[in-house]
Amino acid sequence: MQTINASVFKAKCLKLMEEVNESGEEIVILKNGKPISKLVPYKSRPRSLFGLHKGSVRSRDDLIEPLDMPWEVER
Repeated sequence: MQTINASVFKAKCLKLMEEVNESGEEIVILKNGKPISKLVPYKSRPRSLFGLHKGSVRSRDDLIEPLDMPWEVER
């Protein structure tokens, strides 16, 4: 996590906001050597968790097809 003095942040605010947006790295803003604020990238929250990872998980097998071997409970 990067730190920066408030006076430097004030002078380079727009450039720093672009850097945080592109890199995703947070910046802690210091005043008199003490942290006073944090600049973080904006992340929009999904409306619902249902279907959040749709299309990102793939299966190579047929999940419904029965197996050729007996289950432990059937023994």
